[in-house]
Amino acid sequence: MDLNLKNKVIIVTGGSKGIGLGITEALLKEGAIPAIISRNKESIDEVVSEAKGNEQKIFSVIAELTDPEQCKDAVASVTEKFGRIDGVVNNAGVNDGVSLADGNYENFVASLHKNLVHYYLIMHHALPALKESKGAVVNIGSKIADTGQGGTSGYAASNGGRNALTREWAVELLPFSIRVNAVIVAECYTPLYDKWIKTFDNPNEKLDSITKNIPLENRMTTTNEIANMVLMLLSDKSSHTTGQLIYVDGGYTHLDRSL
Repeated sequence: MDLNLKNKVIIVTGGSKGIGLGITEALLKEGAIPAIISRNKESIDEVVSEAKGNEQKIFSVIAELTDPEQCKDAVASVTEKFGRIDGVVNNAGVNDGVSLADGNYENFVASLHKNLVHYYLIMHHALPALKESKGAVVNIGSKIADTGQGGTSGYAASNGGRNALTREWAVELLPFSIRVNAVIVAECYTPLYDKWIKTFDNPNEKLDSITKNIPLENRMTTTNEIANMVLMLLSDKSSHTTGQLIYVDGGYTHLDRSL
């Protein structure tokens, strides 16, 4: 299906690794122009090199998203390069394990900056360009906002905030025909997930204990499956969809896991 995304400029935060990389690769296949914003120079260079080797258009900005000025400058770099922004995918973040019992004020606030505050900052600075293009926004969230996990108060609070901002922005931006939706992820195998699994004495056994509770096909969601939904929501094929939290999780969050 042609999603009419060719030559559309789409900001993807954290777009060089994990779920973000899956989104970047899917955008390239559709002929869109991903504008990656990430602090990881090595992974950015790898993605950009591969894209240019295939003669695909891509743009990248190295920025620390916890720094408000760097967020502002990163968005400015995109608009200066292309003169427009057609969409934003807020994706960057990390489940950093800032807990209620062991965390402290500074770590909790730092977690909010890593996982939530830059969603607002990127959108704030991209908004004038989005108004011109009547662009679309997709926020990536986690099922932790619904289910809890334990031991990760900062990340849980951030994801609750992502969901709330999705609905708030959808309302605020109705007059400008800017659609805002969220894709909620449960168990998706990424490099960070792999790193976490390997902290267990029996990683394969731990992974099996998780996948057996994913109702649809008892398997992890792939980054490609997340990316496919993101692209659909960015495209005009979802022209009357806004303010929605869409769970791409094999039924993990809402179906009875005893199935």
